[in-house]
Amino acid sequence: MATRPDQPQTQHSTSQLVKTTTAVTVGGSLMLLSGLTLAGTIIGLVLATPLLVIFSPVIVPAAVTFFLILAGFFISGGLGVTATFIFYWMFRYATGKHPIGADQLDRAREKIAHAAKEMRDKAEHFGQQAQQQIKGSPDQDT
Repeated sequence: MATRPDQPQTQHSTSQLVKTTTAVTVGGSLMLLSGLTLAGTIIGLVLATPLLVIFSPVIVPAAVTFFLILAGFFISGGLGVTATFIFYWMFRYATGKHPIGADQLDRAREKIAHAAKEMRDKAEHFGQQAQQQIKGSPDQDT
């Protein structure tokens, strides 16, 4: 049995036709739904505009107030969660449980302590040099 050379091409063309038909059908359906949504939005806006104009002195301050209240609740909740996490982290660090970031904190503490020791040593050295210069200066009146 010999295979015909045009058989794979026919299968490929059929597959391509099915893909194209599916894409056109899905795309057309989505475009239709998009158009219907746009039309509904425009009709709703046309009908609601007079009400929005009439009630805008009440709606705008109410919306602003509602937004500020909602923002306050979200911010206070976020800060509360953050504070709770920080207290939990500090408790784990203080009890020696080694939370995430403890190594970096320890390294930073060591660097600061080392820099402070170097500054203290330099200050002592410069203080001793200043005292020696004061003791050895010939301009002192006795």
